[in-house]
Amino acid sequence: MKIAVACDHRGYEAKRRLLPVLKSAEHHIHDFGCDSPAACDYPDFAVPACRSIVKGENEIGILLDGTGIGMSVAANKVRGVRAALVHDEVTARTAREKNHCNVLCLGTDLLSEEQVRQIVEIFLITPWTDGRHTARVKKVMEIEKD
Repeated sequence: MKIAVACDHRGYEAKRRLLPVLKSAEHHIHDFGCDSPAACDYPDFAVPACRSIVKGENEIGILLDGTGIGMSVAANKVRGVRAALVHDEVTARTAREKNHCNVLCLGTDLLSEEQVRQIVEIFLITPWTDGRHTARVKKVMEIEKD
Protein backbone atom coordinates (compact mmCIF):
# COMPACT_ATOMS: atom_id res chain seq x y z
CA MET A 1 0.00 0.00 0.00
CA LYS A 2 1.19 3.54 -0.73
CA ILE A 3 1.03 5.59 2.45
CA ALA A 4 1.62 9.31 3.00
CA VAL A 5 2.94 9.99 6.49
CA ALA A 6 3.30 13.41 8.09
CA CYS A 7 3.74 14.86 11.55
CA ASP A 8 4.52 18.00 13.44
CA HIS A 9 7.16 18.29 16.15
CA ARG A 10 4.96 16.61 18.77
CA GLY A 11 4.34 13.63 16.50
CA TYR A 12 7.94 13.33 15.32
CA GLU A 13 9.13 10.64 17.76
CA ALA A 14 6.05 8.48 17.14
CA LYS A 15 6.53 8.82 13.37
CA ARG A 16 10.20 7.94 13.71
CA ARG A 17 9.22 4.70 15.48
CA LEU A 18 6.27 3.93 13.17
CA LEU A 19 8.08 4.21 9.82
CA PRO A 20 10.20 1.05 10.24
CA VAL A 21 7.07 -0.90 11.20
CA LEU A 22 5.29 0.23 8.04
CA LYS A 23 8.33 -0.47 5.87
CA SER A 24 8.77 -3.95 7.36
CA ALA A 25 5.17 -4.67 6.33
CA GLU A 26 6.29 -3.78 2.78
CA HIS A 27 4.24 -0.60 2.49
CA HIS A 28 5.57 2.15 0.23
CA ILE A 29 6.04 5.21 2.41
CA HIS A 30 6.19 8.84 1.34
CA ASP A 31 7.39 10.83 4.35
CA PHE A 32 6.18 14.44 4.17
CA GLY A 33 8.01 15.48 7.36
CA CYS A 34 8.60 17.02 9.72
CA ASP A 35 12.16 15.81 10.14
CA SER A 36 13.03 16.86 13.68
CA PRO A 37 11.48 17.65 17.05
CA ALA A 38 11.96 21.39 16.44
CA ALA A 39 8.74 23.42 16.63
CA CYS A 40 6.87 23.63 13.33
CA ASP A 41 3.38 24.18 11.92
CA TYR A 42 1.22 21.09 11.27
CA PRO A 43 -0.56 22.44 8.14
CA ASP A 44 2.80 22.65 6.35
CA PHE A 45 3.02 18.85 6.48
CA ALA A 46 -0.61 17.70 6.61
CA VAL A 47 -1.76 19.51 3.49
CA PRO A 48 0.91 18.21 1.05
CA ALA A 49 0.40 14.67 2.37
CA CYS A 50 -3.36 14.93 1.87
CA ARG A 51 -3.02 16.45 -1.59
CA SER A 52 -0.91 13.43 -2.58
CA ILE A 53 -3.84 11.18 -1.66
CA VAL A 54 -6.34 13.20 -3.66
CA LYS A 55 -3.96 13.11 -6.67
CA GLY A 56 -3.73 9.30 -6.37
CA GLU A 57 -0.03 9.31 -5.52
CA ASN A 58 -0.80 7.66 -2.16
CA GLU A 59 -3.75 5.58 -1.03
CA ILE A 60 -3.89 6.43 2.66
CA GLY A 61 -2.49 9.08 4.95
CA ILE A 62 -1.29 8.83 8.53
CA LEU A 63 -0.93 12.15 10.32
CA LEU A 64 0.56 12.49 13.80
CA ASP A 65 0.61 15.38 16.24
CA GLY A 66 0.17 15.87 19.97
CA THR A 67 -3.63 15.59 20.13
CA GLY A 68 -4.45 14.79 16.50
CA ILE A 69 -6.86 17.71 16.39
CA GLY A 70 -4.74 20.12 14.36
CA MET A 71 -3.83 17.54 11.76
CA SER A 72 -7.47 16.47 11.51
CA VAL A 73 -8.70 20.03 11.00
CA ALA A 74 -6.06 20.76 8.35
CA ALA A 75 -6.59 17.45 6.54
CA ASN A 76 -10.34 17.88 6.28
CA LYS A 77 -9.85 21.22 4.49
CA VAL A 78 -8.41 19.34 1.51
CA ARG A 79 -11.18 18.50 -0.94
CA GLY A 80 -11.45 14.71 -1.33
CA VAL A 81 -10.00 13.86 2.07
CA ARG A 82 -12.01 12.19 4.80
CA ALA A 83 -9.77 12.31 7.84
CA ALA A 84 -10.66 10.77 11.19
CA LEU A 85 -9.17 11.53 14.56
CA VAL A 86 -8.92 8.04 16.04
CA HIS A 87 -8.33 7.04 19.66
CA ASP A 88 -8.68 3.25 19.66
CA GLU A 89 -9.24 0.15 17.56
CA VAL A 90 -13.02 0.62 17.46
CA THR A 91 -12.82 4.13 16.01
CA ALA A 92 -10.11 3.01 13.57
CA ARG A 93 -12.34 0.24 12.23
CA THR A 94 -15.41 2.47 12.10
CA ALA A 95 -13.54 5.25 10.31
CA ARG A 96 -12.67 2.87 7.48
CA GLU A 97 -15.76 0.65 7.33
CA LYS A 98 -18.52 3.17 7.73
CA ASN A 99 -17.00 6.54 6.90
CA HIS A 100 -14.60 5.43 4.15
CA CYS A 101 -11.83 7.56 5.65
CA ASN A 102 -8.61 7.83 3.70
CA VAL A 103 -6.60 9.67 6.36
CA LEU A 104 -5.87 8.56 9.92
CA CYS A 105 -5.05 11.26 12.50
CA LEU A 106 -3.46 10.29 15.80
CA GLY A 107 -2.72 12.22 18.97
CA THR A 108 0.64 10.83 20.00
CA ASP A 109 0.65 12.54 23.41
CA LEU A 110 -2.45 10.52 24.27
CA LEU A 111 -1.48 7.08 22.94
CA SER A 112 1.25 4.59 23.73
CA GLU A 113 3.54 3.31 21.01
CA GLU A 114 1.70 -0.01 21.07
CA GLN A 115 -1.68 1.70 20.76
CA VAL A 116 -0.44 3.67 17.75
CA ARG A 117 0.74 0.45 16.08
CA GLN A 118 -2.53 -1.37 16.76
CA ILE A 119 -4.67 1.52 15.51
CA VAL A 120 -2.59 1.88 12.35
CA GLU A 121 -2.78 -1.85 11.67
CA ILE A 122 -6.57 -1.93 12.07
CA PHE A 123 -6.98 1.16 9.87
CA LEU A 124 -4.82 -0.33 7.11
CA ILE A 125 -6.47 -3.76 7.00
CA THR A 126 -10.09 -2.66 7.33
CA PRO A 127 -11.98 -2.37 4.03
CA TRP A 128 -14.79 0.03 3.28
CA THR A 129 -18.26 -1.47 3.47
CA ASP A 130 -21.09 -0.81 1.04
CA GLY A 131 -24.77 -0.38 1.71
CA ARG A 132 -26.24 2.43 3.73
CA HIS A 133 -22.80 3.74 4.67
CA THR A 134 -21.88 4.32 1.02
CA ALA A 135 -24.95 6.50 0.54
CA ARG A 136 -24.01 8.53 3.61
CA VAL A 137 -20.44 9.01 2.42
CA LYS A 138 -21.76 10.19 -0.95
CA LYS A 139 -23.87 12.79 0.86
CA VAL A 140 -20.78 14.01 2.68
CA MET A 141 -18.88 14.20 -0.59
CA GLU A 142 -21.68 16.27 -2.12
CA ILE A 143 -21.00 18.95 0.50
CA GLU A 144 -17.59 19.56 -1.10
CA LYS A 145 -19.28 20.65 -4.33
CA ASP A 146 -20.80 23.72 -2.65
